[in-house]
Amino acid sequence: MWQTFTESFIIPGELTLSLFTALLMALGLSFFIALIYRNTHRGMNYEPAFLTTLVLIAPVVALVMFFIRGDLVLSLGLIGSLSIIRFRTPIKDTRDMVYLFWAIVVGLGCGTENWTLALLATIFIAIIIFLLFLFEYGRPKHSDFVLVLSGQSKRTPEGTVSLINEYSTRSRVRSHDIVDDGWEIIYELRFTRLQEEKTEEFISALKALEGVKKVTLLAPQLALPM
Repeated sequence: MWQTFTESFIIPGELTLSLFTALLMALGLSFFIALIYRNTHRGMNYEPAFLTTLVLIAPVVALVMFFIRGDLVLSLGLIGSLSIIRFRTPIKDTRDMVYLFWAIVVGLGCGTENWTLALLATIFIAIIIFLLFLFEYGRPKHSDFVLVLSGQSKRTPEGTVSLINEYSTRSRVRSHDIVDDGWEIIYELRFTRLQEEKTEEFISALKALEGVKKVTLLAPQLALPM
């Protein structure tokens, strides 16, 4: 019995070499994936802890594939055990899900000793991501804003509508309130990229109008940069 127990710790040299090669390959590729994610990500939902997840998930998957190694019974048991574990962290950006799946596929490729295929596929996907990032694919050509104007005069100043039409592509009145000591108008505006760069000039021109007390420009529907 003791001999059987000690023999279970003996791993053939070829298997040990393949295991460490797969783990190192998966770790290196996952570091590369995390580096791409860090350099191409834009937006407000960036989480540094997600980089650690990308780095570790590929070696873990590669190790799992070495445990299975064509054993159908073990693979079915593994699927049953994984169904109990749920990934409870919400994915705020659909691109994060793509990176997770990419790291898992790299781990599967390294765990099945398809190292060349995993390397070439990773380089190919990285080139596509950099091209999409370079050409800003998917970024909208316009941005929607909400303009809130308020003043203390008895009516809205002349030239407001013409000024709004000059600096925006499309405008629509959302609400118009008039009280005894002032007024407030809320517009829905649409700016192109070039017009968006002139928002400070637009706000200054509105403040220069007689009777305008406060100008507020909000971007509730502004999409995060791609």
